[in-house]
Amino acid sequence: MNQAILFNDDLTFDKEADAWRLTGMVSGQMVTIYFHSPQLKHQASIDTCTKYDLEEVTELWLEENELEGEEIHLHI
Repeated sequence: MNQAILFNDDLTFDKEADAWRLTGMVSGQMVTIYFHSPQLKHQASIDTCTKYDLEEVTELWLEENELEGEEIHLHI
């Protein structure tokens, strides 16, 4: 499935989820994407290049998967 996603510029580390979190909008629905990564969780910040890579991973996931609910958990 090819779903367009609009990403917000709010990439932050969510201590409770122990993952980086980014929000976006898919077909008018607000979604929260969690990136679970042992390498990234130790980063104090994420650079622009890595952020774009995370957005691309999300887009690829949406092409292969059906969105169910308001959260996406990606283990990378």
